[in-house]
Amino acid sequence: MAEPNYDYDEGDLIDPEDPETNKATLVEHLDELRARILRSISIVVAGWVAGWFVQDPVFQYLEGILKDPSVVPIGVRPPEFVFTDVTQPFFLKLKLSFIIGLIAAGPFVIWQLWGFVRPALKKNERKALRKVVPFSVFLFLFGVCGAFVILKPAVRWFMGFLLDFAGASLLQTPGAFTSFVLKMILAFGIGFQLPVIVWFLARIGLLTSEVLWKQWRIALVAIIVFVMMLTPGGDVFSNVMLGVPLLLMYFITIIVIGIGEKKRRARGDEYKFD
Repeated sequence: MAEPNYDYDEGDLIDPEDPETNKATLVEHLDELRARILRSISIVVAGWVAGWFVQDPVFQYLEGILKDPSVVPIGVRPPEFVFTDVTQPFFLKLKLSFIIGLIAAGPFVIWQLWGFVRPALKKNERKALRKVVPFSVFLFLFGVCGAFVILKPAVRWFMGFLLDFAGASLLQTPGAFTSFVLKMILAFGIGFQLPVIVWFLARIGLLTSEVLWKQWRIALVAIIVFVMMLTPGGDVFSNVMLGVPLLLMYFITIIVIGIGEKKRRARGDEYKFD
């Protein structure tokens, strides 16, 4: 009886694109995570430094929103920015610069996050990831723009409560107002990632359109809780302006997932991607 032939290269059994045959150790995963965190921090810091030199127009924009006649209720004196501590002007510059740097670095940070996930995915799952990353960056920037669009209406909503206190006027600390704007930006930028995550989980087979349709009530409650946790101030206006688009995108995402499932069933291949 002939002896089995064991003359082969070990590399023939290893597919570099398959995480099952090319697993990294825990230390290698931690090294990769550390490297991507350091890259993200570096680009945020670089944007922070650049933002220091261009923060004056941002402050003027924010001041213009607060003092806009359409925002100030009739009968209320125009608000003023005031500093209550000698260190506040310096820290305001730091905070404004950080907002600029964070917005500029946001797409890069998202890219690093998905890049860390990529080695754990199989070859066909990485095809979905190539579609996710650019769309994720787009939705982040779209969310940031949305935050700036509703910023003035949100301020108008809060300012309306001054009418409940006769003779009251607003002396606003710039640092607190800047923190409000930063939270609003992060709420919309992060919140608009939800459709991308749902779509990606469906593309790798962890969710289906049928499950998403059946669980829409649970999704509605989850979105409401998610929005209330993210939006600053907890005002109804901001919650609605973030929650309604997320809910619409949830249902649109289900429709897109369903179309993809029909195409794969028509090909008789449920887990391969376009």
